[in-house]
Amino acid sequence: MNTITTTNFTFPEQKSVYRGKVREVYNINDDLLVMVATDRLSAFDVVLPKGIPYKGQILNQIATKFMELTADIVPNWLIATPDPNVAVGHLCDPFKVEMVIRGYLSGHAAREYATGKRTICGVAMAEGLKENDKFPEPIITPTTKADNGEHDADISREAILDSGIVSEEDYLILEKYTRALFQRGTEIAASRGLILVDTKYEFGKTKEGKIVLIDEIHTPDSSRYFYAEGYQERQDKGEEQKQLSKEFVRRWLIENGFQGQEGQAIPEMTEEYIESVSDRYIELYENILGEKFIKANIDNIDDRISGNVVAYLASK
Repeated sequence: MNTITTTNFTFPEQKSVYRGKVREVYNINDDLLVMVATDRLSAFDVVLPKGIPYKGQILNQIATKFMELTADIVPNWLIATPDPNVAVGHLCDPFKVEMVIRGYLSGHAAREYATGKRTICGVAMAEGLKENDKFPEPIITPTTKADNGEHDADISREAILDSGIVSEEDYLILEKYTRALFQRGTEIAASRGLILVDTKYEFGKTKEGKIVLIDEIHTPDSSRYFYAEGYQERQDKGEEQKQLSKEFVRRWLIENGFQGQEGQAIPEMTEEYIESVSDRYIELYENILGEKFIKANIDNIDDRISGNVVAYLASK
């Protein structure tokens, strides 16, 4: 099946292109950003060698839908989605931190907790919790935004302010927006029979100095979801939670001896495995949005994207 794992577009008035782990971002005349969601799959800050069919479309469509569903509480960068894999929005200057917010002891926080740590990013975690228990209140555990190839690192609120990465005035807004988005995301998830466990948000400033949500929101790549039905029963029995997230990919890598450490080889991704990951992403889409996933035509993805974006830019 065709996938898009790298792009080499030349759009009218294009100034530059930035390639992230999953998205490729084209600067149009220092005014607009054209963000292409590729089918690349990353885990442990490493991009895996093969693409996942429809993954880019899935991520882009979930993110843009949630931008629409939260625009009344937090302004965002998005202007249009001219193609299933593409979002176009305002050029922003991104903050150098990612705002991670956790409602439950899962993932990285659970791994830290298991080693005996009771603080994360300067935030205390209560004693006596077990993996996937709910925190009394959601906690914000920021990370520094790493350049390509580097690992994102935990950082405390105090360290952010002391180092001047973000001013206190701006950081208070980032915290407020993070909590508001997580609350809205939690409510939407609950209406779909899901629990929004944890997620991360990125923010930037427009040319006018307005703080807006950028990048993406509430997708399986940035968020972890549990099925609400049976959650408490599974916790009481000490069973694993049924989750909708990228954790199943991380688990597969760990089971096959890979955690992004030096000297470790990425396990072979068979066609069957790739197809199973694509199916899981489609399941995530349908559960998170509560609607059927409609596969875009992938016969010639590059031409489709190029044509749609060029037509959109010409109409501006």
